[in-house]
Amino acid sequence: MKEKLTMLAVSDIILDTPKPAEPFFNLVRPVLTAADITVGQCEVYYTSRGVATFADPRYPATPSPISSIDALKTGGIDVVSMASNHSWDAGIPGVEDTINGLDRLGILHSGAGMNLDEAHRPCIMEKEGTKIGFLSYNCVGPVSSWATKTKPGCAYVEIKTVYEANFAGCPPKVLSYPEPESLDWMIRDIKELRPQVDILVVSLHKGIGFTPTKLSMYEQTVSYAAIDAGADLILGHHAHILKGIEIYKGKYIFHGMGHFLKVLDHGMGKDMSPKDAKKFMMNFVEDHGGPFCFGPDGTMITFPPRDEHGVELSDMTLIAKFEIEDRKITRVSYLPVLIRTDEQPEILTRDSEYGQKVFRFVKNSTDNIDLNAAYEWDGDEVVVTEKK
Repeated sequence: MKEKLTMLAVSDIILDTPKPAEPFFNLVRPVLTAADITVGQCEVYYTSRGVATFADPRYPATPSPISSIDALKTGGIDVVSMASNHSWDAGIPGVEDTINGLDRLGILHSGAGMNLDEAHRPCIMEKEGTKIGFLSYNCVGPVSSWATKTKPGCAYVEIKTVYEANFAGCPPKVLSYPEPESLDWMIRDIKELRPQVDILVVSLHKGIGFTPTKLSMYEQTVSYAAIDAGADLILGHHAHILKGIEIYKGKYIFHGMGHFLKVLDHGMGKDMSPKDAKKFMMNFVEDHGGPFCFGPDGTMITFPPRDEHGVELSDMTLIAKFEIEDRKITRVSYLPVLIRTDEQPEILTRDSEYGQKVFRFVKNSTDNIDLNAAYEWDGDEVVVTEKK
């Protein structure tokens, strides 16, 4: 029996391309496959017969071809969370084909199903006598992505939003709260799973897109509730940009892990005429609080934001790493990653420019909203601890 296990976690995986998908894992495959357990987020589903339902028609997510799903297995992914705002974008075939494909490959999954009971069903992986349980919930909607007693979709925590006006015509203060019944269902799931496992991981699809230093009110409320109910670790995704890390009662909350693979041959205006694509991007910027005219002489800042080399800040991401001894998490760190122009994620070193940029980005995203994680390099890993 191994004395120490390693679990890795990555965020949103999107493989929307007819091209062979395996090569997109080439640079990270050795690390992902070497871990005892590697966890990912199934952002977009896999089917070649999907119905274009597009739960949120503003941001349609074309399903990945069913042939691409095998790349998850060869890329080293052992477990996926499936609760996503895109859970219904390919209708019943998208849910059905993705689940069947994952089952065929032996990849465990949680957070979606052919009905609500299935969507709430956990998955459990046992390695060297240690049992690790996984649950997954969508906190951002839309309602049509949710499973019901008779409809496929994802597990969810419904969030209620209140807009409190300050000055006429100015942006309101946004208050957000979990709806009690759906929050209680999550809590009940965790309490039922707790006695069956040694380590319990909850994945939450949550947060404000492309905005690193801001958490919605509900994010900590739901995360804390999960930990109070028995969760050992919270993995946050959906925002497509790195966010800060927090330690609550000794348990780690990764508020936003960015995205890991974003191979997009469709969407984001790519299927539109130049005129319609420009309008789409203007709406996209407005939906995220823009336009942002803070550049020199009042010029508009590109959104999503880019650095001085033209690299999107959302292309800086990470691989979370958890060392497990005596059936509990004993060390938490991350490997900095940059998604290259060929759409392959590449693990960075401490002495590289972007390795340092990822380090500073995560640290600033933590410090600027007064979270309590501290960071220190250990070789080419960044160790995460609680501030003293």
